[in-house]
Amino acid sequence: MTDAETTGPTAAMFDAWIAAYVRAWESNDPGDIARLFTEDAAYSTAPFRQPWQGRDAIVAEWLKIKDEPGAWTFTWELLGISDDLGFVRGWTTYTDQEHPISNLWVVRLAADGRCAEFTEWWMEEK
Repeated sequence: MTDAETTGPTAAMFDAWIAAYVRAWESNDPGDIARLFTEDAAYSTAPFRQPWQGRDAIVAEWLKIKDEPGAWTFTWELLGISDDLGFVRGWTTYTDQEHPISNLWVVRLAADGRCAEFTEWWMEEK
């Protein structure tokens, strides 16, 4: 099945969302962050943590633990899509840490391309 034949978000939509996420991560601009998420989105910083619930809470919590611009680099690849879920492998390198961080993101996009649900797994590569 091609992207044109699917009813859910396409690879291009996920690519655009991830690129926008990285821009928001770089800027820490509340508007950039808010544009990523639906009003009732859920953001889990780890699979079994209580999620940040709602766009306003996501923006507020993001800014409480923000990474400073220039303190990290991030590369990623979209591993696959199933219906409205995208699976992303990422690698984050912080300038003040010896080991990079390996990431797995599960991202549920709404029809308009904003994220409705985000869960991340991350672990230090040692």
